[in-house]
Amino acid sequence: MAAPQDVHVRICNQEIVKFDLEVKALIQDIRDCSGPLSALTELNTKVKEKFQQLRHRIQELEQSAKEQDKESEKQVLLQEVENHKKQMLSNQTSWRKANLTCKIAIDNLEKAELLQGGDLLRQRKTTKESLAQTSSAITESLMGISRMMSQQVQQSEEAMQTLDSRSSWKHSFHLAFFLLEVYLGWSLLILRLSPEVQEHHD
Repeated sequence: MAAPQDVHVRICNQEIVKFDLEVKALIQDIRDCSGPLSALTELNTKVKEKFQQLRHRIQELEQSAKEQDKESEKQVLLQEVENHKKQMLSNQTSWRKANLTCKIAIDNLEKAELLQGGDLLRQRKTTKESLAQTSSAITESLMGISRMMSQQVQQSEEAMQTLDSRSSWKHSFHLAFFLLEVYLGWSLLILRLSPEVQEHHD
């Protein structure tokens, strides 16, 4: 039957290997992380927790090594402790490098998004200006039609004064019908264009 001290040493070694693998996996996650910054912060928090657990187990193993009765067994365990400490230091170096790589990647991504956002704003401004010009042209055309209608009505009134009542009534009827069709056609066009213009202006 294994002595309690030997069981504790074995458990410490198993836990050290476990935490070491978990730290390595988290460091790889940091290398692969492309943001946001909150995701990187969350990963770093987990790495810190695993390092604390790893350090605690290494300290326990070191204490067990010092308590060994046989000098040979003591030296073997102390060598294992030293190897675990070196591995932990290597992991810490990899952790710092992974953070640097990740932060550079996040910074580059944010810069690219800002540049893309600037292009979209310029494109949107150009579209607004184009729609404003189109709206202005339509307004001017409608004003022109309004002036034409006023002139036609005036000419119709003058014609009514010179033509007989029957001929004048027939001419006025056809003219009014024509002007009504023109007005309704342009009104329908404006109703269709107005939502699009308003949507782009918003």
